[in-house]
Amino acid sequence: MSKFFYEVHKGNGPYLLLLHGILSSRAQWTRNLEGLKQHCTPIVVESWAHGRSPSPEDPNLYHPKAYVEQIENIRQELGIDSWFICGQSFGASTTLRYSLEHPERVKGQIFTNSTSALATAEFRKDLYRNPEKLAANVRERGRPGLEKMSVHPNKAKRLPEGAQAELLVDAPLLDPNGLAYVFQYTSPFSSVAEIVSETKVPTMLIVGEREKRFQQHREYAENHIPGLEVVGLEGGHAVNIDAPDAFNKAIVSFMAKHR
Repeated sequence: MSKFFYEVHKGNGPYLLLLHGILSSRAQWTRNLEGLKQHCTPIVVESWAHGRSPSPEDPNLYHPKAYVEQIENIRQELGIDSWFICGQSFGASTTLRYSLEHPERVKGQIFTNSTSALATAEFRKDLYRNPEKLAANVRERGRPGLEKMSVHPNKAKRLPEGAQAELLVDAPLLDPNGLAYVFQYTSPFSSVAEIVSETKVPTMLIVGEREKRFQQHREYAENHIPGLEVVGLEGGHAVNIDAPDAFNKAIVSFMAKHR
């Protein structure tokens, strides 16, 4: 049976699930884990075709609801009654959806800049014009093709010193065939924009304010997620890497209020 890879980091306090974005891995959280472990027990998860997770051949497993099932399976496997969850970028589309389907299991949730999670129907028309063609191109071009994508870690040259190298360690583990499934069956259907107003759990958005293109999605979140708390930090799309101490501080404060 195919399962998401995950690892539990021994810490002090409630469980906190951490899910990375597209073309990333557990390395997304390298600069956060030591600080977070002082206040919680982090669970780092890798999704299909990323890091140490497999790339199943069944397209049904790439439906956004199947990602939610994978997260719920982890909770059940670990015997956790309820936890905090945090999604970075593309990962936020899964964690936000999880909170909508399993609100009784979520103490509170945190997410970062995520176009995929908050793209409206109109925005999605331009964002996902031809997913079948994209998937075919990813398969055909293989790993060299992935390395040319703007979201590949080798393009993340504005990160703090040493951070890009940390992400690149896991880049060879990216699987083009599995990612083709992701781009065809997950990405076009990942948004929760039309249902996010039904959110019932405490929610915090940590914004990397240097990413100006996210501003419209931030405003959408502020107008549609009940009781949303927003923390703006000096950082870009990978705000947890750009400002790890401030990011951790915001999460710790949020968990203290809702644990």
